[in-house]
Amino acid sequence: MVKLLWTLVLGLLLAGSTSLAQEEEEEEETVVSMGAEATKEPTEEAANGDQDPPMEEAPSAEEGPAEEDQMAEPEGPGTELGPPNDSKPCAMWIGGVPGTPGHSGHPGRDGRDGHDGPRGEKGDTGDPGEQGEGGTKGDSGPPGPRGFPGSPGLKGSRGESALSYRSAFSMGLTDPVPAGTDLPIRFNKHLYNEERRYDDATGKFRCAVPGVYFFTYHITVYPKDARVALFKNGKAVVITYDQYHQGNLDQASGAVIQRLAAGDEVWLQVYGEEEFAGVYADNTNDSTFSGFLLYPDMGAAVEEEAVENARRRRHSLGRRSL
Repeated sequence: MVKLLWTLVLGLLLAGSTSLAQEEEEEEETVVSMGAEATKEPTEEAANGDQDPPMEEAPSAEEGPAEEDQMAEPEGPGTELGPPNDSKPCAMWIGGVPGTPGHSGHPGRDGRDGHDGPRGEKGDTGDPGEQGEGGTKGDSGPPGPRGFPGSPGLKGSRGESALSYRSAFSMGLTDPVPAGTDLPIRFNKHLYNEERRYDDATGKFRCAVPGVYFFTYHITVYPKDARVALFKNGKAVVITYDQYHQGNLDQASGAVIQRLAAGDEVWLQVYGEEEFAGVYADNTNDSTFSGFLLYPDMGAAVEEEAVENARRRRHSLGRRSL
């Protein structure tokens, strides 16, 4: 450790002596150059003696110190300039320890904004980006104006009318129903039966046009209670009962809607024992039974109509052969 300190001290001494010698050489060179300039000035003044002296210019801030030095210099060459420098470097001079770095200064103020540079050339078109997600459905817009009427369509083929299928009847009684008969009531007074769907010999309506039918009946009750039922294919569908009051003529009625297929049969019949056979009629009091087609089942009606027409042709041909 001691050797290292001595080595450092000797290095500092050598560096100090070397710098001192360099300073002395620089001072000698300065003195020599200043003497040469001083000897040159009288010669120039003699050469210019006959000429008017130039106007003196005011010394500038830079030239003032130099002229004062020239005026203070002696005219003789080789003379010493100024007081001698008696300061001698200390032979045992040791450099001090380097100081700690100072604190960082405050940041300077922002400079002024520069001028805008020239506009650059247009760059190349970039690659298309990825497709974004679909947005939510917007609200419906207001309805647009009404358009012009379209051209009329072609005339359609002629359809089948329900009016071409007819089936109806309305029959009445001419005499009271005999007691003790467990058979259909035979209405023999023809009010309407053009299609001949009601058979007055059997007292039954036979369906020839499949579809929906409406049936109704109106009976006069005398001189006993009456109970009648509307039958369809041997099964009672609706039953009507009227209790007779002595000395009066009572009325009873009923109605029903039924879907019938081709060949179905419908009739009225006394329902029960002999004591309920009070269905009455004369020339001033009627009992009636009626029914008619509301609308047909078109597909089945066409087939049944074809069968019925064929039957009628066969029947007419049979009569001719006889």
